[in-house]
Amino acid sequence: MTVRRAITVPAAIFYAGDRLAMPHPMTHEILINVTPQETRVAMLEQAVVQELHIERQSARGLVGNIYLGRVARVLPGMQSAFVEIGLDRAAFLHIADIWEHRQSGGEHRPIEKILHEGQTLPVQVIKDPIGTKGARLSTQLSLAGRLLVFLPQDSHIGISQRIEDEAERESLRGRLQTLLPEGSAGGFIIRTMAETATEREMQNDIGYLTKLWNDLTSRSHEVPAPALLYQDLNLALRVLRDMSTDETARVIVDSRETFVKMQEFAREYTPALTDRIDHYVGERPLYDLHGVEEEIEKALGRRVDLKSGGYLIIDQTEAMTTIDVNTGGFVGGRSFDDTIFKTNLEAAQVIARQLRMRNLGGIIVIDFIDMENADHRTAVLAELNKALEKDRTRLTVNGFTQLGLVEMTRKRTRESLAHVLCEPCSTCQGRGELKTAQTVCYEILREILREAKQFNAREFRILASQAVIDMFLDEESQSLAQLGDFIGKPISLQVETIYMQEQYDVILI
Repeated sequence: MTVRRAITVPAAIFYAGDRLAMPHPMTHEILINVTPQETRVAMLEQAVVQELHIERQSARGLVGNIYLGRVARVLPGMQSAFVEIGLDRAAFLHIADIWEHRQSGGEHRPIEKILHEGQTLPVQVIKDPIGTKGARLSTQLSLAGRLLVFLPQDSHIGISQRIEDEAERESLRGRLQTLLPEGSAGGFIIRTMAETATEREMQNDIGYLTKLWNDLTSRSHEVPAPALLYQDLNLALRVLRDMSTDETARVIVDSRETFVKMQEFAREYTPALTDRIDHYVGERPLYDLHGVEEEIEKALGRRVDLKSGGYLIIDQTEAMTTIDVNTGGFVGGRSFDDTIFKTNLEAAQVIARQLRMRNLGGIIVIDFIDMENADHRTAVLAELNKALEKDRTRLTVNGFTQLGLVEMTRKRTRESLAHVLCEPCSTCQGRGELKTAQTVCYEILREILREAKQFNAREFRILASQAVIDMFLDEESQSLAQLGDFIGKPISLQVETIYMQEQYDVILI
């Protein structure tokens, strides 16, 4: 059984943006912490952190940026060109990414007939520079909004492939066509989030993207090439474009400069939010005041404690994320089955929040505590789907498998929180475990035996951590002595304080 996010909802429920909203007083707050190095955004609901977003200045990519480029070299042999866009290295443009070539109806025109050295043209970065390679470009331009993608060189209305229902696709296309001004140029792609959008929200997106394109076009006539014409919004402004809804009570930012820029943006593009943006000037750090720093630390740990006394273990790997539910010390139910059921219900709510907090994507496998009662399984799955309705990222949830696991997928939209803030442990190489001192001792003994067979050394000296040397001096002293007798050479020990437990060297003297 596959359960997807519902599109039809009761009349008492309405959608704000792509987030399910109930007609209750505004309970959402967005806290923005800004430093010269990074911007952090925490989304709170009823004072509880639900999402975290982090953007670092050093890691802002170029993909999506639009430049007025100047052709530096045309390479007929490679059917490519190098284009100066103002970076250290010239960017690369292949004929397959030239809009004019794509629209030629199959007629093959070589790149030297389309471009010439010194020519200026608008280009968009489709791949960041990697190593010694420059950025890759396209002359097919697009501007992304919250609900729509504007294609200024096109004229058709496309629909996201993720919207599979044909009737829904036609309905969305018809709605958009009625909103477009008569004689307007350019085409649009309707994004998945538009499925539940109101006409007013779609109209706002059309106005925002049209104005953005007009400003970009005007700038291209005023500046000399190479020049940056458009850069995707920074995180603070994307909060207003992509994350704020009618339910957002306040957007609080602790930087005066960012506050001013957000006010200007809101007045221009999202006027309804202008009065909800506040500048925080308190002495105590904004994230300390609201407990966000503590939540970030918790979101980096494997273990998540439940209020009932149970806990989750969350393991993130390259292939998938696994979540294991455990009862722990919870014994609050009338029976053992009741205890398991209540723990799983609470876990379902916490798991949904942790997925958003940690931004976990791809395949996710949840191992709820085994439930023999079919009604309990149905209720836990329903609770999970209800909790996941708050998620702004597209997801699919499958029912319980024969092994009692719940499989789901969540679209990867950005790096997970752990990948942004952490790196693999240099000691355990990301395994999360270390070889024991005894295991390392046995590795060293085998290494000495190998070396003794190849080289006629006078003495073998072991350099290792304190724990390994202590093991050789105590529990494995007899093993070391036996090996020394066997090879007929002395073996000495030396502590290296900078060595981790798995590190060692065998020195031949």
